[in-house]
Amino acid sequence: MTSDTDEVDRIVQAWVAQRPDLDFSPLEVLSRVDRLSRHLDRARRDAFRRSDLESWEWDVLSALRRAGEPFQLSPKQLLQQTLVSSGTMTNRIDRLVGRRLVHREADPDDGRSILVTLTEDGKIRVDAAITRLVDAEAVLLDAVSRSDREKLAGLLRKLSLGFDG
Repeated sequence: MTSDTDEVDRIVQAWVAQRPDLDFSPLEVLSRVDRLSRHLDRARRDAFRRSDLESWEWDVLSALRRAGEPFQLSPKQLLQQTLVSSGTMTNRIDRLVGRRLVHREADPDDGRSILVTLTEDGKIRVDAAITRLVDAEAVLLDAVSRSDREKLAGLLRKLSLGFDG
């Protein structure tokens, strides 16, 4: 392989030799997305581990942090942002309360409801994790200029809108 070819090029070339009747352009794009996804998963796991967080903890804590002061959401709002079942969310909140990363409090607007609030320790951990995460992701994108990143982000947005809608 030359410096401007990769493993996907080798795989596609082999398939083209065996099945010249097929269009392998989807494989050229999505196999690279899959391979990059694996590198991203490793970088994210490492960033979270270094902040003593699991990926699922990150999901909940980062939703609370992004909400802004006072860093609280209802369990229903957390469900909408993390796309898990209500039983799973209850379990996650219980575990985060046990680790003192969040606490529950009565909703002042509805006494029957609760709000989940990020603790100071939770905020410290999620802030450390996001710093490590963006640093790690920047390293993964080192070979791509800012202009190309913007183009790539636009193309990936266009592709993902077909799935997220």
